[in-house]
Amino acid sequence: MVWYQPLVFSALLGVSWCTEDWTFPPGFKFGAASSSYQVEGAWNVSDKGESIWDRFTHTRPEKILNGDNGDVACDSYHLWQEDIDNIADLGLHYYRFSISWPRLLPTGFANKISEDGARYYNNLIDGLLEKGIEPMVSLYHWDLPQTLQDLGGWTNPLIADWFADYARVAYSLFGDRVKMWLTINEPMIVCDSAYNTAIIAPGILNSDHGAFLCNKHVLLAHAKAYRVYEEEFRAQYQGEISIANQLIWYEAWTEDDEDIAELAVQYIAGRYSHAIYSEEGGWPPAIEKIIDENSKKKGYATSLLPAFTQEEIELIKGTYDYYAMNYYTSRVVRAAREGEQLIAFPIGDIPDLNAVVGVRPEWPASDASPESSATFFYIYPEGIRRQLVWLKNNYGNLKFAITENGAPDVGGLNDQGRIDYYQKHLKQLLLAIKEDGINLTHFTAWTLMDNFEWTDGYRSKFGLYEVDFNDPLRTRTPRNSARFYANIIKNNALDVE
Repeated sequence: MVWYQPLVFSALLGVSWCTEDWTFPPGFKFGAASSSYQVEGAWNVSDKGESIWDRFTHTRPEKILNGDNGDVACDSYHLWQEDIDNIADLGLHYYRFSISWPRLLPTGFANKISEDGARYYNNLIDGLLEKGIEPMVSLYHWDLPQTLQDLGGWTNPLIADWFADYARVAYSLFGDRVKMWLTINEPMIVCDSAYNTAIIAPGILNSDHGAFLCNKHVLLAHAKAYRVYEEEFRAQYQGEISIANQLIWYEAWTEDDEDIAELAVQYIAGRYSHAIYSEEGGWPPAIEKIIDENSKKKGYATSLLPAFTQEEIELIKGTYDYYAMNYYTSRVVRAAREGEQLIAFPIGDIPDLNAVVGVRPEWPASDASPESSATFFYIYPEGIRRQLVWLKNNYGNLKFAITENGAPDVGGLNDQGRIDYYQKHLKQLLLAIKEDGINLTHFTAWTLMDNFEWTDGYRSKFGLYEVDFNDPLRTRTPRNSARFYANIIKNNALDVE
């Protein structure tokens, strides 16, 4: 393990720029993010339905560090006013949070809307707006109603309609005040992690069919939710909608690996972007060809990557108002050697491409515990800029928003590693804006406060605010990174001197 040692900022710059060159464009917005299952707690309060993460953590606690779960988490369901006060103290322009689908619709379907669930989100939205803070709302951040999972979840094509019905309810209840929407957070994790590794909910291992079925259906669900807004709500509310993709930037291991590096980017970014953002729509042609060939080798009569009908291509194409990107880390990639064993994607290699994935020795690891699942956060700030440039080159001069970026550590208020991580990534984003012409409008820190970090339980800390999970009051305390971030927001600039 290569541990991260903070570097002197001036040594990182490489060029001598004046301080004003590190100023963000006028109107640039800074925020922080959370997600419902990770912070709300109150898992069985009122008429809330069960989510797949409720079921997963309760029935398979061995899958989570220390058998932890999100039953209480940060208790934001009860402490939302304290969260808002902390958000205001940071000076955030917006707060990204997610709605719990089973909290709002206890059956998973639109036949019943929870009054208590709706009241909670109304209180949160109204409280933010009273402080001059914009709500940015994600409809889905991994906590699918268990009732829908029992019917096949994201592998059932009907889920696209179920999701559209849920979106319509959310728009109806909150659309008058919410102007920035995200449909589905990180479909790569929802699909590839879930079905290729089974390490996250719903914990079903089906590496041939699961991820690709899910891939198609999340794109259709996003598109239908977008069309609902476009046809029924946009004229009145004038909001904006996107899907939030977590992208890992892949570079060639050596100069001979450029082609497979491009395929790796297409495999990640393209499979969850091409259908929405490209002019022709559908799957990335190179990936579609590879999966078709792989499927034949496995003895299947048709491709495991389910084809889009022309009607579906037209439905999905153009369903965006901006490109929302979550970025944490990068990798290098090369073709596997004969007989080389591959580790299942996305934690490791990419078997569909017969590609081995690694990191460069000079890339430091985050300050997470060596035993943590978060040790895959190798730090390569240049990757965030290069990924944005790739997206612009492939899909045009879109409006971009960074909807998650951050680094874990083991806790404590003096989180210099996290400060350095944000400093370096924000510098790269300014270079992307000023030198590459990237139209970037938002930056979102992950996360507002320590929370339940999925399979890593409460060990990995990402928060600008430390949370004492041993305290029934879940006391929140600002870290040094909170003060650092608040200063950037106040000055609309990086201090790199």
